Amino acid sequence: MVLVLAQRELRSLFLSPLAWSVLAVVQLILAYLFLATLNEYFTLQPQLQVLDNAPGVTEIVVGPLYGSAAFIFMMVVPLLTMRLVSDERRNRTLPLLFAAPVSMSETIVGKYLGVVAFLALMTLIITLMPLSILIAGPIDFGLLALVALALVLLVASFAAVGLFMSTLTVQPTVAAVSTFGVLLLLWIIDWAGARVEDPAATGLLTYLSMLRHFEALAKGLFSTTHVTYFILFISVFIVLSIRRLDGDRLQR
Repeated sequence: MVLVLAQRELRSLFLSPLAWSVLAVVQLILAYLFLATLNEYFTLQPQLQVLDNAPGVTEIVVGPLYGSAAFIFMMVVPLLTMRLVSDERRNRTLPLLFAAPVSMSETIVGKYLGVVAFLALMTLIITLMPLSILIAGPIDFGLLALVALALVLLVASFAAVGLFMSTLTVQPTVAAVSTFGVLLLLWIIDWAGARVEDPAATGLLTYLSMLRHFEALAKGLFSTTHVTYFILFISVFIVLSIRRLDGDRLQR
């Protein structure tokens, strides 16, 4: 049943003009940034050839591309998740959802997986850009795979926050703005940690920062600590979403 709900959510996204607009705009912006960075790499290549252990095309081109993609996704994911549950409230179809022979856990996970599948597809399309460099020379497939994994985990975390915020309000716009605010806070929270004198507080704020974990993986520094952070983060917000809908169901 979860997969059926996920397929239904994914299908609804492909039927949405907003989703297609987001997909087109994101790919257009990232394609421009990719070509601009690639041109800069070709300009610097004569200087890199005389350096020992000079960074390759993967470090110079692919890393910045995925870093830009991460920031852009932080702005567009709220647009894709804002209607997941808030539309059910606004259209007064939530009681029908409660009456369906499907648990709240299946409903939430199904909606979540549908959005994540769409975001994973967008990430796959982005990955085709650095793969095109193979025509000119080799790339570091290990680093590319790790950066792509980091981006998938990051956008999956974004989607989990967006889903939870969508369960809290009737207005999709409010859900989108709230999601962006939470994501931005978690993105820059380590900046506040750098200004705190207490080492324990600094360590906590740094650990909560999405940016720190994403950057570490994007640099090729694989650690179960970073992967566990994203898995726990996603799990917490999915559980909160389920509890929110369960609470609404019990009140009826």
